[in-house]
Amino acid sequence: DNWWRLYQDPVLDGLVADALAANTDVRVAVARIEKARASLRGSRSDRLPQTDISASGTYGRVSEAQVLPGFDREGRRVDGELAIGYELDLFGRVSRGIEASRADLTAAQEDADAVRVTVVADTVRAYVDATSAADQLGVAQRTVDLLDRSTRITNARFERGLNQKLDVIRVTQLREQQAAAIPSLQAARDAALFRLATLTGRTPQDLPEAARTRTTTPDVSKPIPVGDGATLLARRPDVKAAERRLAADTARVGVATADLYPKITLGGSVGTTAVGATDVFGGGPLRWLLGPMISWAFPNQEAIRARIGGAKADAEADLASFDGTVLRALEETETALSAYRNALLRKERL
Repeated sequence: DNWWRLYQDPVLDGLVADALAANTDVRVAVARIEKARASLRGSRSDRLPQTDISASGTYGRVSEAQVLPGFDREGRRVDGELAIGYELDLFGRVSRGIEASRADLTAAQEDADAVRVTVVADTVRAYVDATSAADQLGVAQRTVDLLDRSTRITNARFERGLNQKLDVIRVTQLREQQAAAIPSLQAARDAALFRLATLTGRTPQDLPEAARTRTTTPDVSKPIPVGDGATLLARRPDVKAAERRLAADTARVGVATADLYPKITLGGSVGTTAVGATDVFGGGPLRWLLGPMISWAFPNQEAIRARIGGAKADAEADLASFDGTVLRALEETETALSAYRNALLRKERL
């Protein structure tokens, strides 16, 4: 998890911690996790009894045709009601909805892990690029200094007739070629530092002094323990996120399918309606109701079947995306392992 600690560089450790805390992409990913977690809470609430409270108070006059003789046309009216309903999840609509929301949350968490992996990798790369460019700048400057000395010696030998003019031209040309490489190296170092500042949520001048002045390239203390290929693929967050999206849309097929069957809700309500100065909570104005409610879109279910078809198509698309993600992950993993292995061989031979 903390592979960058293999560099044993406290400055790099601090930069990675800053990047994970301040990077804007990480903040966006964390916000999406919170959104998915809120959606899961909403799905779970469908398992709880649904309650509704309503109340109203009015004062007004009605038409003479609407009142019996001897009763006032004007008066107050108070009305209140508490209704409770509980859906019997006989066909899995609620449970499949919770399953889909839970998979969405896991996918968002895996997406955030993928962002963190990328941010850490980019931060380490920017830091190593900056230090490597500074290291190369030092080498280039020392090379130019040596060639300046060679130029002076060659000129002195030419003046004494020990060298030809062509020798002076060659060493001067070589010195200028080496000097011409310095601005490119300086630009590469600046670009790496600017990138590092952006990744850690800073302006370039606010980078730690140790990061801006280091001139030696860090190296890992031991080979990176990547493990076997199957395990490496299985723990990649992009693969896990693609699998969770597939699971979420598969569950939504079940949610849509449940609408083909009756929706049964057990419910009840208690309320009161009082006119004038009648006791609102007395036995006269009080009313109550208890019983099941059945709703069923039948026989015209074409709209439901269309939603089922759309949900199945989404699941098929997610399956294709999952397959593509696995293939890309396999390609990237094999390519990276090959490059890493051959880089170690090249370093050993150098």
